[in-house]
Amino acid sequence: MASTVAAPSTDARRQLSALPPLTFASVLLRGILAGAVAGVAAAMVAWLLVERPIRVALAIEEARSSVPEASGHSHEELFSRAVQVVGGMLAAVVVAICVAAVFAVVFAKVRHRLPAATDFGRVALLAATGFVTVALLPALKYPANPPGVGDPETVTSRTLLYVSFIGAAMVVAYLAYAARARLAARGWSGAHRSAVVAAGTVVAIALLFIVWPASSDPIPDDIGAGLLWEFRLYSLLELATLWTVLGLTFGLLLAPRAADRT
Repeated sequence: MASTVAAPSTDARRQLSALPPLTFASVLLRGILAGAVAGVAAAMVAWLLVERPIRVALAIEEARSSVPEASGHSHEELFSRAVQVVGGMLAAVVVAICVAAVFAVVFAKVRHRLPAATDFGRVALLAATGFVTVALLPALKYPANPPGVGDPETVTSRTLLYVSFIGAAMVVAYLAYAARARLAARGWSGAHRSAVVAAGTVVAIALLFIVWPASSDPIPDDIGAGLLWEFRLYSLLELATLWTVLGLTFGLLLAPRAADRT
């Protein structure tokens, strides 16, 4: 027998009772399909926009190493740039599917707790939360850099800081939703509840930006500010495309679900 999603807690049974039932398998399959669509969209943004500053940065990096090459040291690429681009686009699709699978599981667990009237609204709210916590806030704290920027010896430490910051931002998002539910259970009005949760979330995020150290890697002089911010903006746009298409597609796929009602 197929399992149903989102086992209700005591304070959410009334809200859940008004929701049409969904099977976990149907939610997961719709999420994976939405992830594939989102991955293709993100890959197209990477190809059409992000690839341009990457090529410029690679040319700068190649010119930087032209002196050692003139001395007899060869630096041949294992794969051509075309193969790297195709591989990167395929990787974007795979990553998007994995993100969508996790997204679908989380939605199945918290569906009855999301403050929206429809499944489309719940998905949109959860996708917006995912974009802010997983993409926007980390991009503001640790913005992406094009090739040729960053010390290879600090890759591990920078990765740990980046991942830990994402984890902390996700904790803040969870606590914000939990605080909103707790205040609602105590009878707080919607306006007062939203104001308190919003203020607390802003303070918590500000503390994250203060506590987590900034990146110590300097920007080389041959990497212009225009190239740097073009790469960062397009990289963030790629993530925004992924989360937007994922939320819209997943929400639309959940709308015509009469076959999933039990």
